[in-house]
Amino acid sequence: MMMGLYRIVTTVAGPLISRHLAKRARSGREDPERAAERRGAAGLVRPSDKLIWLHAASVGETVSVMPLIERLLKNNPACQILVTTGTVTSAKLCGDMLPDGAFHQYAPVDRPAWVNRFLDHWQPDLALWVESELWPNLLDGIRRRNIPAALINTRISARSHRRWQRFPRFAKSLLGTFNVCLAPDDDQATRLRDLGATHIVVTGNLKDAAGPLPVDRVELLRLTGLVAARPVWLAASTHPGEEAMAEHIHESLKPKFTGLLTIIAPRHPERGAEIAQGLEKSGLVVARRSLGHEIQENTDVYLADTLGELGLIYRLATIAFVGGSLVPHGGQNLREPARLHCAILFGRHVENFASVADQLIAIGAGRKVSDDDALKRAVSALLMEPDAAQAMAEAGKRLTGHGSAIVDAVVDTLAPQLAPLHEGSQEGSGGDDNASA
Repeated sequence: MMMGLYRIVTTVAGPLISRHLAKRARSGREDPERAAERRGAAGLVRPSDKLIWLHAASVGETVSVMPLIERLLKNNPACQILVTTGTVTSAKLCGDMLPDGAFHQYAPVDRPAWVNRFLDHWQPDLALWVESELWPNLLDGIRRRNIPAALINTRISARSHRRWQRFPRFAKSLLGTFNVCLAPDDDQATRLRDLGATHIVVTGNLKDAAGPLPVDRVELLRLTGLVAARPVWLAASTHPGEEAMAEHIHESLKPKFTGLLTIIAPRHPERGAEIAQGLEKSGLVVARRSLGHEIQENTDVYLADTLGELGLIYRLATIAFVGGSLVPHGGQNLREPARLHCAILFGRHVENFASVADQLIAIGAGRKVSDDDALKRAVSALLMEPDAAQAMAEAGKRLTGHGSAIVDAVVDTLAPQLAPLHEGSQEGSGGDDNASA
């Protein structure tokens, strides 16, 4: 019932979906040169080898599966890996990080004709879905074609769990697409079980196995030279409301710390102009990275409003506040700054990263702050005591010391799905690219 209704709605909503994609393209959130991929049209020829399709939503998920991709290619030399994501940032990351034997395409928007076009062309031999993007048409297409599938590193937020509990039969049907669901911890295993998943294995969190975010070393050296002599703190992955908090903290601390530089890296860089306007109205001197502005001696705020550069930005500051946590969003990735030698601060809204937040606090690598005033006090204390900030940053290394064992566990659990890939290579097929739009 629900599946049929969803299929009808996503079919008739085609013109609205297309307009939405065009709007996103105008704001830089879609790649206009590869727009056809979002409609299921392949940008590449299907390789003749066995093909593993690995779907990851965005940057965090993509980074987390890089060690797994490398292991799968090493263990299955007769295979290639198609990686799909839905964001421009993650596409750039794949272009920089994917090894030989793996390649990127944008995931099709979940509309039946576009899904069919995608699956008819690629005809994957195995589908691996990362975390919890349960797109019904895509999952229905996998099931109808009898493609073996696994859900890996599953993360179902408390909000998503509550939402799916309103449609228990639908959730159970979608999760039934997967031969096995790999959970990072017992809490996620419980949520999967609540929603009707059956074959569940706890393997650990692949994000603990991921390497540090990539960086342009030449640009890092250049920017480090510009900021090294100044007290610096970073507000990363900020959401609306948190930039104003960072602004007030800068204004309050500037008289105390001569030459203070605040770096703001918004979660959605397309908000850069709006953020800059608000900061400049308060009399602050702002340098926008997206416009090529340089950091000058009188720069108050360096606005890092570009895509895919957190690996650079985190390396510029020892003290990092991670956003989405002082507003009720659920938090952003806390592991990334831990790997990049940051003393980590975050608010109380970290439901999506609760376990890692607890770990950071336990090992002395992170501190939770209740509001913007508490954040101001924490930033001030760490700027006053750089040795304490360095100690927190060093402690973060303990969070990421057992990655190989997690990849081993994931690969071992997937062994029944991987075994058929060794039974000879598939004759290449271009598939049917003529599905109606």
